[in-house]
Amino acid sequence: MQNTRNRFANRKKVLVIFLACGGLLMLLFVRLVYLMVWRSDYYGAKATDLHERERSIKAARGQIVDCNGVIIADNRTVCTVSVIHNQIENPEEVIRVLSRELGMPEETVRKRVEKYSSIERVKSNVSKSVGDAIREYDLAGVKVDEDYKRYYPYGDLASKVLGFTGSDNQGIIGLEVVYEEYLEGKAGTILTMTDARGVEVETAGERRIEPVDGNTLHLSLDVNIQSYAQQLAEQAMKAKSARSVSILVMNPQNGEILAMVNVPEFDLNDPFTVTVEGGAEISEKEKQNLLNQMWRNGCINDTYEPGSTFKVITAAAGLEAGVVTKESGFSCPGYIIVDDRRIRCHKNGGHGSQDFVHATMNSCNPAFVSLGLKLGTERFYSYFEQFGLLTKTGIDLPGEAGTIMHKPENIGPVELATVSFGQSFQITPVQLITTVSSIINGGKRITPHMGVKVTDEQGNTLETFEYPVQEGVVSEETSETMRYILEKVVAEGGGKNGQVQGVRIGGKTATSQTLPRSEKQYISSFLGFAPADDPQIIALAIINRPQGTYYGGQIAAPIVRQLFENILPYLGIMDYNEISEEKGEESVSE
Repeated sequence: MQNTRNRFANRKKVLVIFLACGGLLMLLFVRLVYLMVWRSDYYGAKATDLHERERSIKAARGQIVDCNGVIIADNRTVCTVSVIHNQIENPEEVIRVLSRELGMPEETVRKRVEKYSSIERVKSNVSKSVGDAIREYDLAGVKVDEDYKRYYPYGDLASKVLGFTGSDNQGIIGLEVVYEEYLEGKAGTILTMTDARGVEVETAGERRIEPVDGNTLHLSLDVNIQSYAQQLAEQAMKAKSARSVSILVMNPQNGEILAMVNVPEFDLNDPFTVTVEGGAEISEKEKQNLLNQMWRNGCINDTYEPGSTFKVITAAAGLEAGVVTKESGFSCPGYIIVDDRRIRCHKNGGHGSQDFVHATMNSCNPAFVSLGLKLGTERFYSYFEQFGLLTKTGIDLPGEAGTIMHKPENIGPVELATVSFGQSFQITPVQLITTVSSIINGGKRITPHMGVKVTDEQGNTLETFEYPVQEGVVSEETSETMRYILEKVVAEGGGKNGQVQGVRIGGKTATSQTLPRSEKQYISSFLGFAPADDPQIIALAIINRPQGTYYGGQIAAPIVRQLFENILPYLGIMDYNEISEEKGEESVSE
């Protein structure tokens, strides 16, 4: 009886085990069906990822073209050389060949060849001829992929405006940064299959996801005007042993910038080379500081005391406020006393009695101090705001500096007096030319800019840029009066060296001291526009720390004159036949 019960219990256990095993097998079968049917796509992708190696294909960066469609930023085909550790059959040969062809130390190449990674970049931006030479060796584990490198056909032309790209082909400074989203494009990839050892399966071939090239950026900048303006700036810098020379050329009606020169410029195709006098060695920190200085765009990044060109703004404020007219009288004994300060005129004997037109023609400091005091701090400061001087211009370039101005509560009679003739505060050149444009164009505060539109490969316009315009900065009457006065400055006053035969020119000269005053260094400038009665072009030339003669009317005005003589006919503003030969006028090559 006992044995029967034991046999029954054993059979029961066997049945339980059989049923349990059957249940587990059924669960495994269901799980297997689930994985193979419902989750097949997911795990198939995982398996592919495990055996798929990816290499990036850079997109061609979009071109930058000037207003005439001339290419000023382009691309050149280069190569990226990489190694795949698991596929290398002869490491020593690979190290030897790559070291020789790429001009790299063997130790550096060895570290990259011997590194255990799915793919290791040895060198990028390799010339196509070198890349092709490496391909011919047919070395297992060595990959040579074609790539793009930014190329600037005009070298240093507009270098501080265009900017440049780094090793990753992304913009670093200038327009290359501002319009990055339009220029960068979208990278592609090369996908290859490998076995469990990481060796490519030759029969599997490769898959490519093609890159999408960047779009073309169209600028208002004109290569011809930029080239000639840069040539004039370089001549002036050499002739006057100046620290730097800047020239801005703009359409005062819409803010389109035709040229922006900052010499010394730098080679856009070699932007990281710093030349140090005597070949002295410098630290990385010192080098970076020198590079940052070399890349600075003085027209927008740096401020300066504008001097007498600011009298245009003081005059407009006085006319707009009604505290002065063309016929208002002023007396200049050669100085004016404000509080305990004696502020002298540039003419020691003074200008005597004069109306406001002649006071501006003579650039008389006492007359403009009187005007500033008549306006008063509160009213004068309100015109700073009305004219837009206390806000940035909004130019489409990075790093624009703001105006450095006294706070209203800190402007006493002496500060008000010095501000009236353009000293004791600082603005950028682009701020000055923009503000003066709004005064002579009928009262529109325009936004200075370079970018005009973006097009695709087929030339279709993708986006046309629009910029803010503020109406009513000054009245049309004030604008007309200022054009008349500034034409007189060039025709009969201190701006005579800015005259161009056959066209009416308006303008204003300036000579201001740099800080500290004890150094006796100056900034000479001239701002001119044409035609005086209907301004279509405005230019500002600034010479920083000229040696010898430093008066703006003598060394800066001739730069704008020569510029206008060449570009006004080109722009259709006047006829070449209307320009007579120079008659011994003082030039920048004095």
